[in-house]
Amino acid sequence: MKNPRPLTALAVASLALAAALATTVVLRASEGPSDLKGPVVLPPAAAAMPVEQAILTAPPFVPPPIKRKFAARVVVNLEVREVVQKLADGVEYTFWTYGGSVPGSFIRIRAGDIVEFHLNNHPSSKLPHNIDLHAVTGPGGGAASTFTAPGHSSQFTFKALNPGLYVYHCATAPVPMHIGNGMYGLILVEPEEGMPAVDREYYVMQGDIYTTGKYGEEGLQSFDLAKAIDERPTYIVFNGSVGSLVGDKAITAKTGETVRIYFGVGGPNLTSSFHVIGEIFDKVWPESGTKFVQENVQTTLVPSGGSTIVEFKADVPGTFILVDHSLTRAFNKGALGMLKVSGSEDRIIYSGKEIDSVYLGAQSDEGSEAAKREAELKSRIAAEIKNNPAIAGLSKEAQIEKGSRVYLGLCFACHQPDGKGLPMAFPPLAGSDYMLADRDRAIRTVLKGLSGPVTVNGTTLNSVMPPQEAILTDGQIADVLTYVFNAWGNQGDAFTADHVKAIRNETH
Repeated sequence: MKNPRPLTALAVASLALAAALATTVVLRASEGPSDLKGPVVLPPAAAAMPVEQAILTAPPFVPPPIKRKFAARVVVNLEVREVVQKLADGVEYTFWTYGGSVPGSFIRIRAGDIVEFHLNNHPSSKLPHNIDLHAVTGPGGGAASTFTAPGHSSQFTFKALNPGLYVYHCATAPVPMHIGNGMYGLILVEPEEGMPAVDREYYVMQGDIYTTGKYGEEGLQSFDLAKAIDERPTYIVFNGSVGSLVGDKAITAKTGETVRIYFGVGGPNLTSSFHVIGEIFDKVWPESGTKFVQENVQTTLVPSGGSTIVEFKADVPGTFILVDHSLTRAFNKGALGMLKVSGSEDRIIYSGKEIDSVYLGAQSDEGSEAAKREAELKSRIAAEIKNNPAIAGLSKEAQIEKGSRVYLGLCFACHQPDGKGLPMAFPPLAGSDYMLADRDRAIRTVLKGLSGPVTVNGTTLNSVMPPQEAILTDGQIADVLTYVFNAWGNQGDAFTADHVKAIRNETH
């Protein structure tokens, strides 16, 4: 039998469309009837309930606790918008959102409430969308009643029967694509007696994002269906982007305060091992169930399409790191945030001087400052282009700032922040005669790695440099080498992505 011909791009696209249409048929068949039935006729007791507009908040914030001790008719207006937003430094993505944010707006109601839910799809949207709220008892969790074209609005009513913290998401085919583009959020159904009082409440969700480009590849990225099917996310992030909860965007508390985090996983595929470095959860509602509360938990498992509620007291000041404890997701794909606690020290609980600080790589304060300087330099470059074509100096400075963040993320531990390396283990980069003598060799070393003895500044070392060709883009390699060749007293011209590309092609 002859080898089959490879599928053309058109054939692949046709198969993907056929699969999406098939999925649509299956979903619609399972969602139940979707014909219009007109406004629901409420019994007199329900019609007499007080009416209030739901307060919706964007992450990481949560609407205020519900103080009333009776059920109400609650009107929820949630708008779908397709918006281009920052995914990482220099990287943009077209997110499909509920309320303009990823995750979508936080919804807070009370058990027994009757909810009049309006889903409004903005006229600028390109696609129809709907919503499946896991808090809803009914076909598709509301999806059967909310399939909404651009420029249209759908309405349905449900009663909040079960207290808990529930995920909502889009259920329009292809469902993984809609969720992967950011269409998920949380709805809290408070028990009738309310939630226990705490000092701070925050809203955090994890999601996996599948882009056509590599991690950190700049420009507007698009959804990669093949990566999503294979469950190979490019990014795994908290609240929709790398760095969404770091630096001046970190959540905050004061010593002595109790912090509650409503945490969920939108997916579409991965489970999270949620952990706060330096804290222990005093209370955990596993999978947001309301019957059992676990105590003194270090890490809690949260499934895709699931949630948890965690509480802890902030005993000492400092920066506490939120992570998915599958740690390459945190340090290499973006699932990392910060809780900054201010207040007086208690050196019996934590001395502050006897333990090394947590290594944060490019998301450390130095990395955040580099990102700010890069943004300032980009603004100056744009201004200079209009008046002066001689902008090579500024371009080089921008590369140096970007390269410093790559260095903090990958090279810092071995070669040290001052570039002096570790004696008899890792060679210095500051004043390195070996490195500075051959720029092509420097590129090959980053791409392909290096092992065996090398002599640097008269000292022979025998260690291993792992290859980075599968991790870094051509631009990132050019940036980090430009940084290294101009840091710690080194001086050299900027590297270009084209130069790196040429070396990459020659080594294959």
